[in-house]
Amino acid sequence: RLRALNRLQVILQHLKMSKQTDLTAEVLLEKKGGAGIITLNRPRALNALNLSMIQQIYPQIKTWEQDPETFLIIIKGTGGKAFCAGGDIRAIREAGKVGDKLSQDFFRGEYRLNNAIGTCKKPYVALIDGITMGGGVGVSVHGHFRVATEKTVFAMPETAIGLFPDVGGGYFLPRLSGKLGYYLALTGCRLKGRDVLKIGIATHFVESEKLPALEKDLIALKSPSKEKIADLLNSYHMKCTIDQEKEFVLDEHMEKINSLFSANSMEEIVKKLKQDGSPFAMKQLETINKMSPTSLKLTLRQLREGASMSLQEVLRMEYRLSQACMKGHDFYEGVRAVLIDKDQSPKWKPAALEEVSDEFVDNCFKPLGNDDLKL
Repeated sequence: RLRALNRLQVILQHLKMSKQTDLTAEVLLEKKGGAGIITLNRPRALNALNLSMIQQIYPQIKTWEQDPETFLIIIKGTGGKAFCAGGDIRAIREAGKVGDKLSQDFFRGEYRLNNAIGTCKKPYVALIDGITMGGGVGVSVHGHFRVATEKTVFAMPETAIGLFPDVGGGYFLPRLSGKLGYYLALTGCRLKGRDVLKIGIATHFVESEKLPALEKDLIALKSPSKEKIADLLNSYHMKCTIDQEKEFVLDEHMEKINSLFSANSMEEIVKKLKQDGSPFAMKQLETINKMSPTSLKLTLRQLREGASMSLQEVLRMEYRLSQACMKGHDFYEGVRAVLIDKDQSPKWKPAALEEVSDEFVDNCFKPLGNDDLKL
């Protein structure tokens, strides 16, 4: 009898597990009505993307795109804190240190996913509630609709970890108003709430607590066209009065941003900031001085070149840059200082902008032959 009881316990345990694993999956992919719904489900990691999530989302988007019964795709995050705080940088660092393939596979998979979203034929709606940075921007900004809330925090903080604003940053950042994209990319400046709408990263602004209702209404739409979806989003957007009167946080600085960040080289930008001498300029100088000099140079060139490229060309260029960063020093040191030891004092090599040669930068942009990103 004892054996039978034990066996029953084992079976019950197993059943409990199988039910649990579904809900504890890192990404949930489900069909509700005519909508395909992607839920990023790593709340404790702020829904950061890892390779297995990317490898599940990509084919699902491709399948839904071909499916006549799927009319739109919705992506959202769980946990209430973040939509998606970025990519799983620690895992990439560990892999890169030992020359593991993950440091190639991750970027290749992520950029292919960004491209799938950018070329998706079905309306794609990202509910960017909470922290939306790096990789989280990559799985939202290239889609048709991005709904921000009062909880949204947007940033591309990669220059602080020896990387560059990838996931198509070279495409969308230089296309923001004036030199705003250059400023955001080089300083990692964070924008919140309605400001994310004002710069054009979001297309709509809705109260966080209204998102479940919005999602329900989106799912209930009968054979929704892009126009019908836009109408529904607009109706929610128009009703939202949070921070309606608030001025754009960078309004008073836009003139300075446009002139200071229009220089052709990082050294020139630094010189302009020093010459300007205003509190705003000095604050930006202080921030830039903390960033990886190599990252700053790669980023400025990435944005200048990306301004006239297609999304596909940008992603191919960024893949080359990602692999150059994997071979370098600063990415490993930056992640150590910011995410692992958290001492916030990375020792960059080279330590000064003047020591990052044009020749070195040129090499980072060189084609990789057979290893280039194929889209």
